[in-house]
Amino acid sequence: MSSPAETKDQPELKKALGFKLLLLFIVGDILGTGVYALTGEVAGEIGGAAWAPVLLAFAVATVTAFSYLELVTKYPQAAGAALYTHKAFGIHFITFLVTFAVLSSGITSASTASKFLAENFIVGFNLDWGQVGVTMIAVVFLALLAVVNLRGVGESLKVNVVLTLIELTGLLIVILVGFWAMAQGNVDFGRVMVFETSGDKTVFLALTAATSLAFFSMVGFEDSVNMAEETKNPVKTFPKVMLTGLSITALVYVLVSIAAVAIVPIGRLSESPTPLLEVVQVGAPGIPIDAIYPFMSMFAVANTALINMMMASRLIYGMAKQDVLPRSLGKVLPGRRSPWSSIIFTTLIAFGLIITVTNFMGAETVSALGGTTALLLLAVFTVVNIAAIVLRRTPVDREHFRAPTVLPYIGAITCAFLVGPWAQDPIEYKIAGVMLGIGVVLWAITWFWNRGVRAKKTRFRSPENLRE
Repeated sequence: MSSPAETKDQPELKKALGFKLLLLFIVGDILGTGVYALTGEVAGEIGGAAWAPVLLAFAVATVTAFSYLELVTKYPQAAGAALYTHKAFGIHFITFLVTFAVLSSGITSASTASKFLAENFIVGFNLDWGQVGVTMIAVVFLALLAVVNLRGVGESLKVNVVLTLIELTGLLIVILVGFWAMAQGNVDFGRVMVFETSGDKTVFLALTAATSLAFFSMVGFEDSVNMAEETKNPVKTFPKVMLTGLSITALVYVLVSIAAVAIVPIGRLSESPTPLLEVVQVGAPGIPIDAIYPFMSMFAVANTALINMMMASRLIYGMAKQDVLPRSLGKVLPGRRSPWSSIIFTTLIAFGLIITVTNFMGAETVSALGGTTALLLLAVFTVVNIAAIVLRRTPVDREHFRAPTVLPYIGAITCAFLVGPWAQDPIEYKIAGVMLGIGVVLWAITWFWNRGVRAKKTRFRSPENLRE
């Protein structure tokens, strides 16, 4: 608990967020790369019934959201999963693994967005550069994100509102094209109810794998916990806004999925690197929407990539400042006051992901990186649900939201199930393993240095300040 002096020196953040602004923040954070890039991949897993895994992913996300709501109103600090894990278990290495998994998910998510942006850049300018060209564009985009990040540009709610409207407009265009094609008699709704599995998978296993992949489209709501201290009456506002935001995005995603599979044959949809552009081109061939759609898609994912890279670099910086990672990763740029060493470090990891995974997986890069993001976050959400159960034994002297008793148990079981090998591609375990392995190596180096040279323990001093 903070001392009076600390409280005086650290004034509370301004309570500026009401229902509307917070709703736009959450919807904008959820909308983006997942539905734009992976609609075809989900359809490839399960066939025309691509809406089914979207609904299941929404259900899993909503159950976990209840645990987040209980925890964020109980502990309204900005550290999120790291803080909840630390309060529940008090084991510094577990806290570290959860924190590094969260930042790794940010890097893989930004890499997914970068690759998808590059694909749309190629299509938008009618270039024939192949995978090498796509990789180069993705790397250049990540470098530009690093430059913006180095300048210390923070998250702006006004910019978030504008980009959210662009993201939403792009998805509404797909839905309207679906209605247009339906009016012209150019849709096949018979495909919408067809479950088709790839390989020798049963429908259950295919649906499980597709749900895990679709889960990437529903993540982002957990970032809103960082806004808890700036929200007016968070105990009452947060539950309404988060559940409303999840419901809005789920409805949009289901309508987009139905329009996509009804208009475009599954084979063509699943093989396209820009699936929603295919929907626009096939559904409204006489309307030149497809000329601007690639650029709308680029805007839709650019903000997500920037926010994710900022989050990852700040977490690296926070752990370095608390002597959990090498102190050299906590260096700050004079004048700009941006954490330059952690920004460069996370950008280099993202470079490595794009280059290595593209060469290894080829056209499946977006699916592999998006699936890895979902895998990492499903593992984190499993821990958060368990933390919610454990922390119910520790009451706090504040009013807070309480989830229905059974939901954290359901959340822990469902998230843990979707982490299993029946739901994940083996390449996603490899990517996640390499990412976490980098973190463990850095932690071990820091542990030996702190113990052997500085005679200090390697432990989190204040996990609630990790994102500051």
